[in-house]
Amino acid sequence: MGKSQDLYKKAKTIIPGGTQLLSKRPEMYGVDNWPSYYSKAKGCKVWDLDDKKYRDFSYMGIGANVLGYADKDVNKAVKKAVDTSNMCTLNAPQEVELAEKLCEIHPWAEMVRYTKSGGESATIAIRIARASTKKDIVLFCGYHGWHDWYLASNLGDDKNLEGHLLPGLSPLGVPKGLKGTSFPFAYNDKKSFDDLIEKHDGKIATVIMEPLRNTYPDAGFLEHIREVTKKKNIVLIFDEISAGFRLCLGGSHLMLNVEPDIALFGKALSNGYPMATVIGRSSVMEAAQDSFISSTYWTDKIGLVAALETIKKYKENKVEKILDKNGTMIQNGWKKLARKNNLNISIMGIKPLSYFSFNYENDKEIKTLFIQEMLKNGFLSTTGYYASFAHKDDDINDYLKSVNRVFKLIEKAIKDSNVKELLESEVCHGGFKRLT
Repeated sequence: MGKSQDLYKKAKTIIPGGTQLLSKRPEMYGVDNWPSYYSKAKGCKVWDLDDKKYRDFSYMGIGANVLGYADKDVNKAVKKAVDTSNMCTLNAPQEVELAEKLCEIHPWAEMVRYTKSGGESATIAIRIARASTKKDIVLFCGYHGWHDWYLASNLGDDKNLEGHLLPGLSPLGVPKGLKGTSFPFAYNDKKSFDDLIEKHDGKIATVIMEPLRNTYPDAGFLEHIREVTKKKNIVLIFDEISAGFRLCLGGSHLMLNVEPDIALFGKALSNGYPMATVIGRSSVMEAAQDSFISSTYWTDKIGLVAALETIKKYKENKVEKILDKNGTMIQNGWKKLARKNNLNISIMGIKPLSYFSFNYENDKEIKTLFIQEMLKNGFLSTTGYYASFAHKDDDINDYLKSVNRVFKLIEKAIKDSNVKELLESEVCHGGFKRLT
């Protein structure tokens, strides 16, 4: 126990849920030993409140810091924006510059709106799609944030969102009148999609989905959805908040060769500074003028200049190739070390967003032990790895050496049936749970 753990105890008494983001809750990792708070971060290195240093081989700012923490070039652009005033009664000219850049990268898109988070972007896109079509129903696949339109799906069936990243999401507080306005379909399952199209024909405003997250689409799956939505005059939204800018410069749909009507970006767009976008065809985006969509801090300069500099660095350094290389090294390392230590694991995800799971009944206990022991080796680590430009080969090799040591310990613990006895913390949470 240290300063971080003590501070988190206080946080839970004055901040409902302990943190602002579920993915940053210590309970997701191990509440009694996870560092919880940082004093500074640089590259892939993080210092906690007790000045202990770790290398981050977990989620790198929950996917936001693709270039690494405190990137000097992005920070330089941001500091200039601060010195010339981040906010003003007038608009920042970078609004136009970034819009032009995003449309240049995505030639199918013609108009752009800005927000500060992915969830906001998704909600704005849904509003625009409904305004454009004058219809209400949303079909979705994947995770799209915390807003009412999404959680409303669980008003009809509290299991609707189970297969879309986060189980246990409660619609408490969502107006019951929204029941029957959003419905899920399964990824790579044409039938579940077609059944919903047939059932709600003529009432569907939009289909929103992640074109790619943990697995690539089956041949013809995205093309089928594009064909049907075009035929039915349904707005197709691609949520690129997780995958965007990791596989190529821009959205993953560019390499998948399927064009949506709207695409959403966040996280990787601006390397840790709040910035998100909605880009789309003018025929759909013009509907934003008929619905009130407006917020003061969507106009700040910091996010704009951070995004412009981040895109510039992606292009100059061919960052997507580094992410692919790093992710390949990690996935190959997990596979080799699991085999060496007789562990049964499954490896999933695209190379820049890699995951593995322990295939045992007490998998959460084993995961908690893995996190605990990797901390002792100086790594913020879990069963997910988000690749970063800041992860150098030496860092990856050191990480894999530590994984080998911890896998060896886990192999023995499983053999001796004493995994739980080795834990120094509560078993980590999975999905959404109310804190006590």
